[in-house]
Amino acid sequence: MTDNKNNIYLYEAIELRAEYEARITTLKSLLPEARENRDRFSFRRDDETKYRPVANFSVDEMREELRKLENKKRKLNNAIQYANFENHITVSGQEMNLAEALELRKSVNGQIGELSTQLVSSAYERVIYKEGRDIVESPDIEFPKIQKALEEKRLLFRELNRKLRDASCKIVIDFKDEK
Repeated sequence: MTDNKNNIYLYEAIELRAEYEARITTLKSLLPEARENRDRFSFRRDDETKYRPVANFSVDEMREELRKLENKKRKLNNAIQYANFENHITVSGQEMNLAEALELRKSVNGQIGELSTQLVSSAYERVIYKEGRDIVESPDIEFPKIQKALEEKRLLFRELNRKLRDASCKIVIDFKDEK
């Protein structure tokens, strides 16, 4: 953690945002409307069963805590987005802000999935035995070509991940991590 109490590293902010999201999900599940929605979609035989809050649980306090937590998450997310647009990294000789790099990483990850599927398809010829002879259908794209393209995308993805991780450990954002 950084020395200044109002600053945290970007990686800490991302972890904190995930924690806030989990806490918000839990708090929302405690609200009566969430219970009613769950009950509406479950098939129970005891339709006469009613629920009420236990003595130590206050719906109003939970709503207030949820409101505060959603507000903190919104402010934290804004600080993260600001950092993503204001800070730059260089990937494969091209400078881009972190927001661009994150979008590129997402795109490259999708391309890796597509190329992986193509690689499997290009590894085999289709052989059809018909009328005493074999008919051979070759793949549309050559195996080595797909293999090379896939490797290039994987290396780019690795570089993006390393640069983004490195940046998140160096970039400081203005957000007070309340204890």
